[in-house]
Amino acid sequence: MTGEESGEDSGLAVGQTARLDDFQRERKRLMRLAYRMLGSFSEAEDVVQDAWFRWEKLDGGIDAPAAYLTRIVTRLCLDRLKSARARRETYIGPWLPDPLMGSSDPDETIADDITVTLMLAMERLSPLERAAFLLHDVFDIALSDVAVTLGREPAAVRQLASRARKHVQVARPRFSVEAAEASRITQAFFVAARDGDTAALASLLAQEVEIHSDGGGKVLAFRNVIRGLDRALRLFAGLRRKNAPTAQLVRTAEIDGLPGYVSLDRGVLQTTALDIRDGKIAAVYIVRNPDKLRHLTTALAAQAHPR
Repeated sequence: MTGEESGEDSGLAVGQTARLDDFQRERKRLMRLAYRMLGSFSEAEDVVQDAWFRWEKLDGGIDAPAAYLTRIVTRLCLDRLKSARARRETYIGPWLPDPLMGSSDPDETIADDITVTLMLAMERLSPLERAAFLLHDVFDIALSDVAVTLGREPAAVRQLASRARKHVQVARPRFSVEAAEASRITQAFFVAARDGDTAALASLLAQEVEIHSDGGGKVLAFRNVIRGLDRALRLFAGLRRKNAPTAQLVRTAEIDGLPGYVSLDRGVLQTTALDIRDGKIAAVYIVRNPDKLRHLTTALAAQAHPR
């Protein structure tokens, strides 16, 4: 090998390392964006991996890696949203986003003020509205840069973000719950739901409570959203009559930005997130679909057996 060839190989290796470093610096943010766009942890991982393949094959340097990678990930997500919407039309039972369990490690947490309630509200937006809202309102990206990403004029992007903001403003977090109060309500709800204690549940649930249960047709779950206190109480009372209280609490945790817990119910792992407003539980979000809990199972196993 000549000195010139050796120098070329060395320069190539340095360039590849620099490109990998650029990507790794942005990876967590890209994952956060893809998850918020798609509501699926596994699909978000696929998008970020696809973005890496495209990034790795680029010729020449990129002056603004963060902006370029954001454009790649956003456009990949927009392509996937078309097929995702078609799949959700035939989804069995209520659809919920993959549950994201909060971590004590800030490097492992997707930190923003988006809860499962807001994720569901974003499902009603068009793909472009969703992208404009997330990029501008959540990720603080300038409208001019969002316009480049979406291939639209800045004025059009401003309208997209404004429409999205109006659609989701009711679902944006407005109720701060003290940690001690959230823990008390969460623990009390788990016990009352497990035991079918309708008196305790009546004191915890709001009059217009909603219960969403996502089993995806894979495991037993409510096929429709349960709305209203009376229906919810009848539901829990009926479950108690049919089954002995076997639910086991695995751990309390923040689930999709809300107080909640992970449990085993009739042998099935599930997450439960509670939307608490004015001291009452306004909504309960239960994910039982095992396809949506694989990442959670891996995380729980890692916590149980740390290296």
